[in-house]
Amino acid sequence: MDEKELSGSCLCGTVHYRVRGPWLRFMHCHCSRCRKATGSAHATNLFAQADHFRWTEGQNEVRRYEPPTAARFSTSFCSKCGGRVPSLSRDAKTVTIPAGSLDESPETQPQARIFWGSRASWSCDGDALPRFEAAPPR
Repeated sequence: MDEKELSGSCLCGTVHYRVRGPWLRFMHCHCSRCRKATGSAHATNLFAQADHFRWTEGQNEVRRYEPPTAARFSTSFCSKCGGRVPSLSRDAKTVTIPAGSLDESPETQPQARIFWGSRASWSCDGDALPRFEAAPPR
């Protein structure tokens, strides 16, 4: 799989990182925790080995939240803008990269939609809604 090093950052540009493959997984997750963490229908995450990841700026502004009832879920974000940033697994072996925080596109595509059974009823499903390249006309 793709081993190219990619850069990423938060919304305000305070936090920056670099990560390289090979990617362990690339998934759209529809679980309720990912929906709450993103405020969206799903989270799209790349997973990499922790030793393939490094912060390059703003690590001191990264905050982490771990729900007390979750064995493996956590979310990390910039304390200035709230933008999601990578999160190291509790065992420090892997890192979850919010794909939307990447400044470049990986050379791979998501492999699956997971926790599909718990998706929101209004979630994307390949429907025939109109598509616009930018904002829709008023």
